[in-house]
Amino acid sequence: MARVEPLRLDHAADLFEAYAADRDARIWSYMAYGPFATAAGLGAWIEKAALGDDPLFHAIIDTKSGKAVGQASYLRIEPATGVIEVGHIVYAPSLQRTAAATETMFLMMKRVFDELGYRRYEWKCDALNEASRRAAPRLGFTFEGIFRQATIYKGRNRDTAWYSVIDSEWPALKSCYEAWLDSSNFDSTGRQRRTLAAFRGLK
Repeated sequence: MARVEPLRLDHAADLFEAYAADRDARIWSYMAYGPFATAAGLGAWIEKAALGDDPLFHAIIDTKSGKAVGQASYLRIEPATGVIEVGHIVYAPSLQRTAAATETMFLMMKRVFDELGYRRYEWKCDALNEASRRAAPRLGFTFEGIFRQATIYKGRNRDTAWYSVIDSEWPALKSCYEAWLDSSNFDSTGRQRRTLAAFRGLK
């Protein structure tokens, strides 16, 4: 369904095409940057802002088409304390509300805990971003509160909602993801038989 790889300049054309399907530019509403008028403009942003070590950006690849259809990053990376955040998540319309979208978040979380050995994985979003605030608990993050006027972007104050998964929670959560992702959980059209929430014992 999906794979995640380091973001490169040559992803710009695919990403621009995928993002352009969002004609109202809603995917950029809660980002400090975007939308981009041209593929060259997106490429210039990637070259300037997205090729460093923190944030560490990744492209989300649709394995069927081989094309980039979204982005996400690790940021606020603190190896000494074992804390890392996921953010800068932008999903093209073709990726939104798909199994691949959820698989992407699993792959990134799996790397954090299983490969890198971090102890805390954070998700933060604009408190007004209802879609992000619904997604976080569905994906296994626990709500920790609202940081009022935590930052300013696009000319306004932003209250930030904080969520996290910690290492002691990961084994059980990982098992739920793996059961949900198993091919037996999807019918011939790719439709899920049971939701991730059902595997986690949620209503």
